[in-house]
Amino acid sequence: MAIGIDPTVDYAFKRLFGSPECTGITIHFLNAVLDPPSPIVEIELLNPFLEKDSEEDKLSILDVRASDDRGRLLNIEMQTSLPVALPERLIYYVSSLYAQQLHSGEQYGQLRPAVSICVLAHVLFPQITDPHSRFEMREVGQNVSLSEHLQVHLLELPKYNQGTAGLPNATPLEKWLYFFRNARDLSAEEIDGQLLETAFNQAAGVLEMIARTPREQELYEARLKLARDEQARLDYARREGEARGEARGEARGTRLGQICILQQLLGDQPTSVEKLRELSDEALQSQIDTLQTRLRNRDPQ
Repeated sequence: MAIGIDPTVDYAFKRLFGSPECTGITIHFLNAVLDPPSPIVEIELLNPFLEKDSEEDKLSILDVRASDDRGRLLNIEMQTSLPVALPERLIYYVSSLYAQQLHSGEQYGQLRPAVSICVLAHVLFPQITDPHSRFEMREVGQNVSLSEHLQVHLLELPKYNQGTAGLPNATPLEKWLYFFRNARDLSAEEIDGQLLETAFNQAAGVLEMIARTPREQELYEARLKLARDEQARLDYARREGEARGEARGEARGTRLGQICILQQLLGDQPTSVEKLRELSDEALQSQIDTLQTRLRNRDPQ
C-alpha cells in the first residue's frame, strides 16, 4: 500500500532532514548533492525540528539549517511554487548565512563556506537540462572561481523523468530525485527494494510515521493545504497579469493603428511603428488627440 505522504510538502521535508534523530538521512542527502572530496560524516542541526514549534506555528518557514564537520553552513529548503524574485531571495539567504558568522574582532579568514540547497517542484531555468545546477562566484570570461564560499544548488525535480530500470546503477543524487518524485505513490517496501540504501529505508519510515500518527497527519495536511492555496494565488495572479497584458497589448495596437490612419488622412509623413512603440500609452493617446483635433479643424478642400 502506498505511503501517501509527499516528501516535497515542507512539513514532511523538514521531518526528513531536520529531525535530530534522523541526521543520517540529512548527511546522505548532503553528500549526494555536494559530492565533497571527503564525505560529510557529522552535522549539527542549527534549527532542529521541534514538535512544540510546529504545534504553535503551522505557518513557520520550514527550512533546515545545519553546519557540518568542516564548519560549512548549510541551508536546505523545499519550494513547491516559484515565488517572485526567487533567485534574489536565494542569494540573500546564503549571503545572510555567510555574514552572520563574523563577530566583532574576528578576521575574514575565519569565515567558512555557506551553501544553500533548494529543491524545486517547478522549473526555474528551462535552458539548463540537468536537474542539478550549482551557482557560485566566478569570472565569466575565464571561468575562474573567485571563491567557493557562496554556493547555491538547485534541484529542479520536473527535469528528472527516469523510471526504475536505471535505479540499480543510479547515483545517490539520482536516487534522491527519484524519491522526491515517487515516494508518495510507493510503499515502504517498494522504496527499500528499489533504492537499496539505509538512508532511503529510514526516510520511508519517517513518511510512514507521519501517515500513521493523527497529529502528524493533521500538521502535514495543514501545510499541504497552505501550499495548494499559495499555488492557487500565484496561478490566479499570473492569469490576471496575462489577461491585463493582452488587453494592454490590444489597446496599444489600436492606438498605433489610429495614429497611422490619422496621419494618412492629414497627409503627414508617417511615424515609424518602431518609434511609436517606444512611446508610453499616455504619449500615444496625446498624439491621437492632437491629430483628431487637427483633422476636425482643417479647412475643407
